[in-house]
Amino acid sequence: MSTDLLTIALSDTRVLQAIELVWHEAALLDAKDYQTWDALWTDEGRYVIPIDPDTDDFDGSLNMVNDDTRMRRMRIERLTSGYSMSALAAARTVRTVSRFTVEDRTEDSITLKSAQILVGFKRDDQQTLAADVTHRIRDTEAGPRLDLKVIRLVNSQAAVNASGYLL
Repeated sequence: MSTDLLTIALSDTRVLQAIELVWHEAALLDAKDYQTWDALWTDEGRYVIPIDPDTDDFDGSLNMVNDDTRMRRMRIERLTSGYSMSALAAARTVRTVSRFTVEDRTEDSITLKSAQILVGFKRDDQQTLAADVTHRIRDTEAGPRLDLKVIRLVNSQAAVNASGYLL
């Protein structure tokens, strides 16, 4: 993106609100505040971690995660119930989200692409995950909400250990 296009994007308050929402989401996930994180989503929101780094056909391809609202809430329940391996000794995480670009802009949504570096620590093991992330932020009566999050891990086609946290 040229400097002029970047300046235009950063002068758009909707783009800035979308970026702030992504940063807020990252802070909530690091704090394991999954209920508040879930409230950031639209009713139709999708949370996807595809294995194929180039696919956009999430329903027709294999994914690590392809959650609608019901599945996302079930995942949160498993992470917070204390009755699953992912809930026991949950990992501590710190993530950085940067390199924002505006992929699409409509009357009611902004689609951002960004880079995410996540460091997780669990049971004396530190893991670093890098991903290209797409967020579609939809304008709603309640304010901007997550409508789509696609996490394209750089190592998605390799073995990825169970993490015990949301990406």
